Amino acid sequence: MTFCKVDWTIRSGWYCCRALRGRALRLALPALAAAGLGVSTPASAQQPPSADYYIYVGAESADLLHRIRFGPEGAVLDRTIAVGEMATETEGPHGLNISPDGRFLFMTTGHGVPDGKLWKFHAGPDTLVGDPILLGYFPATLDLTPDGLYAFVANFNLHGEMVPSTVSVVYTPDMIEVDRVETCTMPHGARMDASGTYLYSACMMDDQIVEIDTRTFEVSRRFPVEGGSDHSSPGCSPTWVVPARTGNSLFVACNRGDRILEIDRGSWSLARTLETGPGPYNLALTPDDRVLIATLKAGAGVQFFDTATGRSLGTAPSSTTVTHGVVVSPDGRYAFVSVEGVGAEPGKVDIFDLEVLEKVAEVAVGQQAGGIAFWKMEPR
Repeated sequence: MTFCKVDWTIRSGWYCCRALRGRALRLALPALAAAGLGVSTPASAQQPPSADYYIYVGAESADLLHRIRFGPEGAVLDRTIAVGEMATETEGPHGLNISPDGRFLFMTTGHGVPDGKLWKFHAGPDTLVGDPILLGYFPATLDLTPDGLYAFVANFNLHGEMVPSTVSVVYTPDMIEVDRVETCTMPHGARMDASGTYLYSACMMDDQIVEIDTRTFEVSRRFPVEGGSDHSSPGCSPTWVVPARTGNSLFVACNRGDRILEIDRGSWSLARTLETGPGPYNLALTPDDRVLIATLKAGAGVQFFDTATGRSLGTAPSSTTVTHGVVVSPDGRYAFVSVEGVGAEPGKVDIFDLEVLEKVAEVAVGQQAGGIAFWKMEPR
């Protein structure tokens, strides 16, 4: 009989909620300047939220799934759920996403016997819908079609041979893997365009962006993102790609070379290069596509860009090191950022107010906070 750790929960109280006010920001400036980073100065005083925001985050080294609530009173660790099947194995919750109707939470675990799995929970009660299903080696980032019928999961193959890996296609009502699309070596990140017609994934070891047609489950185009034509520029090692909701822009995080590439999907050509702080890793756009947020995994910070001009709006420090994932609230007011931490120190979720571009709260979670997904907001 399978032992399932998701049957019990722990409820926790307030956890390390604090505002990063002017004094703390000023104290952080010397360290940021030494690292070559800038910090934006808030244009106005930060206003408290007028709604409750709920997000989920996975703690990869602790096999924990956390739900966080952020509202007028601050941020709270609302619930903690142990996940996995084997009490003695770290299975590593990695990728998270919410179905478009908000009913279901999907989660990948990167490890297992022999491969990782895809899990489906009822969001809210956080109970399993059914047994998880095996996918490829180290399933990681996942995204869903706008109707929620299909999940696309990048099989990162972190511990396997340096050979081409795949993106799994799962029919979510029955949790059946219907196809595996071979893409490239170490596919990382998976994000759907607004129409749900194309999925984009990055190839860390092949310096490519792959476009998958969701109607045929086939690779439709590839875009090389290596250094310049003379190969004098450093390689890209792309870790994330996100399409704008309007227009043709496709933004790619080059974890190596400290830059973001903007690709025009219409002409399939490089439109612009944005210089970043150290190690851009994950990206997110505000719902109106006006602000691009990049986590700086090697820079312990978050950088903000004006997409119209390409200008950096500033960089704010994260609460600990190894900054990982980012999601934005539907109203475009807040960015929620997972930060892994190092060793036995807790992971963190940092909350940034996008009106003033500063961190307004943080919550301690399990070790190696990674995958993060926005669930819902409820007006007060």
